[in-house]
Amino acid sequence: MATSLSLSNIGKNPLVFSTGDWAKQAGGAVSASLGDTVLLATVCMSQTAKDEGFLPLIVEYQEKTYAMGKIPGGYIKREGRPKDKEILCARLIDRPLRPLFPQGLTNEIQIVVMVLSSDAKNDPDVLAINAASCALLISDIPFDNPVGAVRVVKVDNDFIVNPTYEERGKSSLELVVVGTRDKIVMLEGCCKEVSEEDTLAAIKIAQPLIKEIVDIQEKLRQNIGKKKREVTLSVPNKDIYNLIKDKVYAKLEGIYGLVGKEERESAVAGALKSISEEILKEDSPFTAEDIEQVFFALEEEFFRHKIINEDKRPDSRSLKDIRAIDCKVRVLPRTHGSAVFTRGQTQSLAITTLGTTSDAQTIEALDGVKSVHFMLHYAFPPFSTGEIKMMRGPSRRDIGHGALAEKALVNMIPSKDVFPYTIRVVSEILESNGSSSMATVCATTLSLMDAGVPIKEPVAGIALGLVSDGDKYKILTDIAGVEDHCGDMDFKVAGTKNGITAIQLDIKINGLTFKIIEDGLQRAKEARMYILEKMKEALSLPRETISQYAPKIRSIKIDIERIGSVIGPGGKFIRKILRDYNVNIDIDDETGMVSIVAEDEASLEKAAAQVTALARDIEPGDIYDAKVVKLMNFGAFCEIVPGKQGLVHVSEIADTYVKDVTQYLKEGDIVKVKVTGIDAQGKISLSIKQAR
Repeated sequence: MATSLSLSNIGKNPLVFSTGDWAKQAGGAVSASLGDTVLLATVCMSQTAKDEGFLPLIVEYQEKTYAMGKIPGGYIKREGRPKDKEILCARLIDRPLRPLFPQGLTNEIQIVVMVLSSDAKNDPDVLAINAASCALLISDIPFDNPVGAVRVVKVDNDFIVNPTYEERGKSSLELVVVGTRDKIVMLEGCCKEVSEEDTLAAIKIAQPLIKEIVDIQEKLRQNIGKKKREVTLSVPNKDIYNLIKDKVYAKLEGIYGLVGKEERESAVAGALKSISEEILKEDSPFTAEDIEQVFFALEEEFFRHKIINEDKRPDSRSLKDIRAIDCKVRVLPRTHGSAVFTRGQTQSLAITTLGTTSDAQTIEALDGVKSVHFMLHYAFPPFSTGEIKMMRGPSRRDIGHGALAEKALVNMIPSKDVFPYTIRVVSEILESNGSSSMATVCATTLSLMDAGVPIKEPVAGIALGLVSDGDKYKILTDIAGVEDHCGDMDFKVAGTKNGITAIQLDIKINGLTFKIIEDGLQRAKEARMYILEKMKEALSLPRETISQYAPKIRSIKIDIERIGSVIGPGGKFIRKILRDYNVNIDIDDETGMVSIVAEDEASLEKAAAQVTALARDIEPGDIYDAKVVKLMNFGAFCEIVPGKQGLVHVSEIADTYVKDVTQYLKEGDIVKVKVTGIDAQGKISLSIKQAR
């Protein structure tokens, strides 16, 4: 039986959940709509558990071109591999839901969200989180803790919930807030140097609306929800736990405080091997896998005890300490900009490349086609963690980390009017032991400044961790890998000295209180200011000139109506400029922006002068570098711009009497001339002597 429920006060359009019409063989299926944006979320779970040691949750998000009434471009008229936006949306769905499944669940679960219709106004990403949560709740899958998600933006002084694409483009703050009825489970945001107070205000606005979304899901479950399936949960063996707890704690006590990641991992592996051999040498009913599972559960328990009760971190730092930072710039000789940022055992090498307008990335999305002139790509090779793996294309993690770092910096990138380059930065992670995405933010900032990109402000990032035990909690600044693995939170905040530019919060527990988030933002601000000062020691301002190996670009804004004058009949004028000065020229028909690319400054200046001259009317008093095209007894005809010639009368060639023009000029000479007059027929009079 089909059932629909809606909320009318979540943004401008009602939020509608429907079930019972489509995909009836799935474990759970919910269609959701916001305006004319419609999607379908389905969930399925395998019948048997897998011996994985973790929840094998798979999330797929698909945006088909039919949703916007289009046919895919290119030769293959069907969708192929997931686009970056689809991967990021899949991660957005995965991150808040994963920690809310029962601990020890190892049955395979797949969530598939398909966008069926797009009105080019309402982004389906937040809608997808809500629909996936609802589908899980009404399904037979053991999931009993639904979430609600809203997007909050600030435009001028007003907060708007679930804004349109247009409103998002005008906002200074954009934050996706996901929570259960009373706690926050995920944050994702991109901001223009906003304060911690504004960020907290946005969360406060979201919380009551999240509760309403959770309530409507619960109501739908009461009406049509399936009985939850009985499953076997994978939990550590209690007998082994009691047998080895004291042994594990004793060995970990000696390991705790080791600074090096490799040294610590080697010591932990040795402790596990020693305890396993001791237990298994007798006629033991246990397996090595059983012992390993309990050992790592005890390691996490030991770590949490040390933090909560003793404020002791695995590498002996205090809770607020940041690992040693080292910054270097211009580390590569032929790239346009480069920097290495090292924090403890995490290291990012960021390389900036400056390109032309033709290098910009064209993205076809549900809200239309757009051109992107700043790109940040993140790469995580296996050697960064001392591992051996196949190296193929970018992973979902690579794309997610790169997108977060790009959010942190995108609002600091100058407009194309100010800096007419397409900018690509690649962050190569050379070492990783905690928060390589925030190291990428710092390295990218330095690399951009090294390349001479006039960014508005330097940006730094920090990752915070959490260990909680009931009402008691401890926040850790600059988490290392083991603290991320054993802790409850990964809270990444990037920003300038003026405010936050990006935020991402992921947790492993069932939610955070507002107070924890408030404390975390304040701790992140303190750390950010410290890191910015360290970066400033390496490079405080963008370099005044770009690399000699970068293309030389000049942008000129002309009247749209004069574009034809620059191009000339059949492209005659612009082809001449390209040929004479060996340049490339792009003209934006909609804005009148002309981009000129040259190999050297001299050619760039000459080509720019020609374009400027063609784009404006010739008036008396103007001075040009003109080319002598024909000599006569009475003077010389000179081309001041392509298609426009004037006459320098013999009396205007020199201050003295000129008997023979050829003694002063020859065809092909470039001379500076001044326009002295234009008659009624449009004939132009020029002077060489008055231009001196």
